[in-house]
Amino acid sequence: MKNTVFVLLLAILFSCGKNKDLTVKVDVKGLKKGTIYLKKAQDTTILTVDSLIVHGEEPIELYSELDSPEVFFLQLDKNSKEDEVITFFAEKGITEVSTNVKNFGLDAKIKGSKQQVALEEYMEVMSRFNDRNLNLIKERFDALKKNDSALIRSNEKAKNALLKNKYLYTVNFAMKNNDNEVAPYIVLTEIADAQIKWLDTVNNALTPKVKESKYGKKLEDFIAERKKS
Repeated sequence: MKNTVFVLLLAILFSCGKNKDLTVKVDVKGLKKGTIYLKKAQDTTILTVDSLIVHGEEPIELYSELDSPEVFFLQLDKNSKEDEVITFFAEKGITEVSTNVKNFGLDAKIKGSKQQVALEEYMEVMSRFNDRNLNLIKERFDALKKNDSALIRSNEKAKNALLKNKYLYTVNFAMKNNDNEVAPYIVLTEIADAQIKWLDTVNNALTPKVKESKYGKKLEDFIAERKKS
């Protein structure tokens, strides 16, 4: 009888330990050995919320408590010099991540939240802005090398226009997705140094639910601090 009670208690404790708000199911093709970490940002610190040592082709599930949708990181330690990371936006429920061991961070496919869908849409456009910025950096280097003042001025004008367009696109995207937690997140991570009026525009447009989310509160506090300085 005592043994039966003990086993039942262990089963209850185990199930409670895995009964989390977020379940992340990970499939890494070709992974034979390594450690998968589930992490998130807490203020200025990156915390590990769960981890699993992998031996062979076995199911990988990681868990976390979750008050409101937020960004998590999957880190793969293959006992090599470089660790690889996948960034994703999760909400309560199940998030599925599939990738391969060779291109862990590059080939990741993520399924699970509307926040992730919106973030991927936004980042696809941002990649084009980043490509254009890299071209402008090269053009500026060439202009400086030639000591061509006209090209330098033209390059600076193009760079300022690109930055303004990036900010305007981000503001418009956030306004369009004002009922999605990705809105305050991209403002905080991509255009935190924008004019206060733009930050206020997004903040005032957020739905009550998003305002009460982790990034909604962070944006509110960030704007308040900016206005003090």
